[in-house]
Amino acid sequence: MATWRLIVTGRVQGVGYRDALRDEALRHGVTGWVRNRRDGSVEALLQGTSEDIDTTISWARRGPALARVADVRTEQAGDEFEKPYSSFERWPTV
Repeated sequence: MATWRLIVTGRVQGVGYRDALRDEALRHGVTGWVRNRRDGSVEALLQGTSEDIDTTISWARRGPALARVADVRTEQAGDEFEKPYSSFERWPTV
């Protein structure tokens, strides 16, 4: 099981990005969370098989129709996020 953290920049707030990412993650059996950040980006944590995470990250680089993704930074999640997640949640803005 792999755990990756994403920071997505561009026009990704106010366009349904979080809900669409959640739907895509659930479609591929990926658990974790997604939230807006006050700097205008979207942050997400993806947990699942490497293949399912790669598929979800590929989608994140495009996003939903109204989004304009400029960049997706990925990194392995730090120890503070290394725990099992049972679903894919929307977390409050930070």
